Amino acid sequence: MHGPASPGWLLVALCAATGAYCLLRMRSRVEEQRRAAGGEALMGFGMAVMAVPAAVFTPPSWAWPAYAVVFGAAGVRALWAARSDAHHLHHLVGTAAMVYMAVVMAAAPDRHHGHGGSGLPVVTGVLLLYFAGYVLLSGTRLLPVAGGTVGGGWGDRPELARACRLSMGIGMVAMLLTL
Repeated sequence: MHGPASPGWLLVALCAATGAYCLLRMRSRVEEQRRAAGGEALMGFGMAVMAVPAAVFTPPSWAWPAYAVVFGAAGVRALWAARSDAHHLHHLVGTAAMVYMAVVMAAAPDRHHGHGGSGLPVVTGVLLLYFAGYVLLSGTRLLPVAGGTVGGGWGDRPELARACRLSMGIGMVAMLLTL
């Protein structure tokens, strides 16, 4: 990821914590929630790895194409799952954004160390608009649930699942802004 190290580390921590909670959600009694949590855990940990400041760790040249393949496969899975649940369309957009960022970083490895401007402005802009809208919508959906009753285990708390999705959306906006 581009930009200063401190915000990069904060983004790493946010995404890793989100991924860890999504792993916890995979223990839910609700099958659909378990499946969604798996994809969200992959996204959270993938974003955490991608957000590690370049001054600390420069991935080998094969890492970005490998990233694109992994998230491309996750995108195919999200497309398949979207047949039964429209929420997976958001996962599809998220995986497409991850593939896009990996391709941009693979194509311009010398420019992704804080100089910016290495992505296609139209694609980056469309993804930024989508995720900014998603963050705003997720935030409004979280408000009514915050005062609700708490039930079930840690993996079955809808307000925490929504907060995870919100934090990943914020992380995606931050990553796209630095592209």
